[in-house]
Order: sequence, then structure tokens, then C-alpha cells
Amino acid sequence: MTHVLAIGAHAGDMDLTAGAVLAQHVLRGDRATLLHLTLGERGHPRMPVSDYAKQKREEAETFAERIGAGVRFLDYEDGLLPEDDETKMRVGDMIRELRPDVIITHWSASIHKDHARTHRIVEDARFYGGLKTLEREHPAYWASELYYADNWEDAEGFAPDTFVEIEEEAYEIWSQAITGYAYARGETYGFPYVDYYRALTIVRGAPAGFKRAQAFAAPKGSRQLRTKYFGKGASA
Repeated sequence: MTHVLAIGAHAGDMDLTAGAVLAQHVLRGDRATLLHLTLGERGHPRMPVSDYAKQKREEAETFAERIGAGVRFLDYEDGLLPEDDETKMRVGDMIRELRPDVIITHWSASIHKDHARTHRIVEDARFYGGLKTLEREHPAYWASELYYADNWEDAEGFAPDTFVEIEEEAYEIWSQAITGYAYARGETYGFPYVDYYRALTIVRGAPAGFKRAQAFAAPKGSRQLRTKYFGKGASA
């Protein structure tokens, strides 16, 4: 059984960009977990931050339940995500505790500082998680696969080389679940996230010979991959 851990800067980031893949793994009998470093509570122009924080947490929990994934939260503030060793150690501790085979996170360049910081936090957290000579509460654990998700806010220099075919059942589960987020429905700043990411599955799938796909970039030096699953039992 493969365990896929998706680590996002804000609740909703990985739900959009990797949620269909997570749903597909769950349907296969695998395990999926979403880890949100912040709630994204400053993302609504007409709601108090505290109210939107409560709403985003509820939306994140509902999304995870609908696709059959686990969900975890850290308590950092939206827009003020620290990039220090304490943060990296906390995320590394989560990796040790959860022991994923695969990690998905943000690409390195982004118009949102929290996304770019999350990329670097996860890179170092993966290292700390696997460092056997670093004593922490949980034993060291190395997550063997790492991928970067396809996000329009993280587009600079992003060149996907890993295309995961999305089967119809997984697509429908994800497509319905993501509408539970108000921001994804365009109710915050008007961007049509649901329509955009639904369409993107076709845009990324067609060149790979798939009806639908979600695309990812692998760390430098990895091969191009067309598959239905990450981790154990992946089929090229």
C-alpha cells in the first residue's frame, strides 16, 4: 500500500492541484494525507480572518472526508509562514510520524511567498526526516519520492514531466469535492478555480495520450513518467 502525503501552504492548495490523484490512490486501497501549513485564512476580502479560518478548516476537513483522505494542520499564519529550522523540523517530524512513500508539494517559484517558502521547507524537512543521526520523537524516515504540483500561481519555470492518468471515478469524486471550497467556487476574488483545474486535467492529459491527467514536476534528473499511480505499483 502506497501512502501519498500532499503538503500545501494553505488549505485548498494541494486539494486543487493533486486532489484527483489522491482520490485515485484511495480508490485503489492506498492511503492519502493532506498536510496544510496554514489555513489560508487571509484569503477572503469580505470576511473577518477568524471567521474565514474556521470556514477553511471545515472545508478542508470536508474535502478530505469526501475523497477518503486524512488531513492534518499546522498552526502557522497565512502570509506569515516562517522559513526557519523550527518550522522545517516540525514538518520533518510529521514526515517521520506519517511515513509517506510519496510527497507532493509546491514548485520552487511562485507569486505567493507562502508557496515558495513551503517548497523550501519541505525540501529541508524531507532531509531532516531522513537524517538518522538527528534524534527526534519518531525514528528517522526517508520519503523516497517527491513531486511538485501544477499550480497557476507557481508557473515560473515549471515544466511538468510526470503525468498521472485520472480515471473517471476518481475525477468525479475530486471534481465534486473541490466545490466545497468557497474560494474554489470563485466566491473570494472571482477566479474560476474549479473550471480552470477541471479543464487543466484535459490540457495535461491530451499530450500524454490520456483523457485526463494531473501533471507534476519531478526533482531534477528524474525521468519523464506517464502513470496511473505514484509509489509502489506505479505503471509507466
